[in-house]
Amino acid sequence: MNDIRMKGELRTDYECEVTDLPAERWGEAVFRVGEEEIVLEVSVEKDVIVALMAGEDAVWKGTLTGLKELLKKGVRPR
Repeated sequence: MNDIRMKGELRTDYECEVTDLPAERWGEAVFRVGEEEIVLEVSVEKDVIVALMAGEDAVWKGTLTGLKELLKKGVRPR
């Protein structure tokens, strides 16, 4: 096994918890709500890259710094 550069965790309101999921390059969390999927993907290959996907046509991808700036400014609904 190569270097562990990131660890993931997942918790739910059913007192379920998974911790210390090792990753060398990327990790992905997928939540299914009915027919929809919400995906959070984090890559640590070079810069920290974050992708958020809600279905197939609602996608945001950028750096961790870019995500922080987006959240500070606020996302306005259409």
